[in-house]
Amino acid sequence: MTGLVVTHRDEIEQLYVDAEQRGSGLAAALLGHGETVIAAEYPLAFLAVVAGNARARRFYERQGWVDAGPFDYRAWTRDGGSVPVPCHRYEKSLHPAAGCAATS
Repeated sequence: MTGLVVTHRDEIEQLYVDAEQRGSGLAAALLGHGETVIAAEYPLAFLAVVAGNARARRFYERQGWVDAGPFDYRAWTRDGGSVPVPCHRYEKSLHPAAGCAATS
């Protein structure tokens, strides 16, 4: 596998790129595709990044995502339960407000 993006409702649920492809632009392209899919139904997207993953956090910030702060992401377990995973919630507006036209 080279890479993948998985969306669920308004969330980029997974973004993965093989180590050999890092720096190739593939991650940005996959993220952009996920944003497009979400934008068809939602004005705001979010994703969770484990607090210690500084590389991913820098990448998302370069792509225009904003750190909305820490939260506990509920990760599903095999038995149908969930466990809290300390993360940062990143958000991105997918429908930026249109600029106002100048009138004279």
